[in-house]
Amino acid sequence: MRTDWKPDGWRSKPIIQMPEYPDQTAVDKVEQELSNYPPLVFAGEARNLKAQLGEVAEGRAFLLQGGDCAESFAEFHPDNIRDTFRVLLQMAVVLTFAGSCPVVKVGRLAGQFAKPRSSGTETIEGVELPSYRGDIINGISFDAAARVPDPERMKRAYSQSAATLNLLRAFAQGGYANLVSVHKWNLDFVRESGAGGRYSELADQIGQALEFMQACGINPADVQQLRGTDFYTSHEALLLGYEQALTRIDSTSGDWYDTSAHMLWVGDRTRQVDGGHVEFLSGIANPIASKVGPSTDTDDLLRLIEKLNPENEAGRLTLISRFGADNVEDHLPRLLRAVKSEGFKVVWSCDPMHGNVMKTSTGYKTRPFDRVMSEVKQFFACHKAEGTYAGGIHLELTGQNVTECTGGVSAVTEEGLASRYHTHCDPRLNADQSIELAFLLAEALKEERDALNIQAAE
Repeated sequence: MRTDWKPDGWRSKPIIQMPEYPDQTAVDKVEQELSNYPPLVFAGEARNLKAQLGEVAEGRAFLLQGGDCAESFAEFHPDNIRDTFRVLLQMAVVLTFAGSCPVVKVGRLAGQFAKPRSSGTETIEGVELPSYRGDIINGISFDAAARVPDPERMKRAYSQSAATLNLLRAFAQGGYANLVSVHKWNLDFVRESGAGGRYSELADQIGQALEFMQACGINPADVQQLRGTDFYTSHEALLLGYEQALTRIDSTSGDWYDTSAHMLWVGDRTRQVDGGHVEFLSGIANPIASKVGPSTDTDDLLRLIEKLNPENEAGRLTLISRFGADNVEDHLPRLLRAVKSEGFKVVWSCDPMHGNVMKTSTGYKTRPFDRVMSEVKQFFACHKAEGTYAGGIHLELTGQNVTECTGGVSAVTEEGLASRYHTHCDPRLNADQSIELAFLLAEALKEERDALNIQAAE
């Protein structure tokens, strides 16, 4: 890693999307307190994730990353954590079987509290107030007191993240992730979704594979790899004072790690090569990522890769494309060609959520399921055409039965959005829509894996 880097080096760089706290002394006090708190994750875990992402970069695994748009203090409940974890497990089983390769599971959990905004203020009925920037910064209620950035919220975000991680570790290694149980949940989905015939063949094949293992004397309850799973956390590194406070030197390697999450990413609004956010991420040894959108200039992207991954280490850097269904073919191929021509080892992942937001006549923001799926299909098609590997999917989803994205097997309509529209920020796929997407994605992943196997044989 960089030898000239310091955790506070970002403070001397241009910085955007940061809150304006009214009392800097109070901010300094909270950040100092946080710097003495225990790490939320450990360097060894982050190294394990980087190694697994290295397998993705080499085309031997697939990345599944998903979770809340923005976690909230109000909806913090063990059932919500469990249900989101469960959906990701269900998706991973389908993708693992279809792709015949490991699926690396990363949640947008235990730290996804800060959100970038397109404007610093919002106006309702003539009243202008600072924008809501996530519960780690200010409150969502539209009143002047709630919208004042409060540094004490960082401590509450830390505590909630610690509790969430504790529960996730218990779920991942305590038997809840048993492969047989996860398959039964998927069978329930196939049976109850109304689209059983479409997905039953793949579900039956998974069941036959499990029955074969058991006939051979392999009991998933007795095999750790089938009884538990690796599960990692991630969030956007937006509130850099919080990230700096949780950055520590690893006693084993001597490298700096941001212990707030296993993986951090920089957003499409904050990926300036000479900006503070990229400066911070360039010095931590965690696996990191960057969003890539329609405004991404090819030369800027190459400069960004060189700064974030100067040693060209497989698994270090993930590029998360988020173009919108109408823009993929106009922008993604040129970026794929440029990165490939330079020989950069990156993971390419598809975020089909952020570029497909639309506002309905009833005033709700939504993401049509058909447009989400269209971007995913184009993502795979572009990689196939360029001879590169479509390595992952990045989704905003929840395990709850919400009505925020239209379409899918749950047949959410624009008129039905109001019934269970609970998001604190952007619309999320519900449980049924997420699992349906996994079954549809399985088809594309299987084709990609088959093509790779043919190439290897030749």
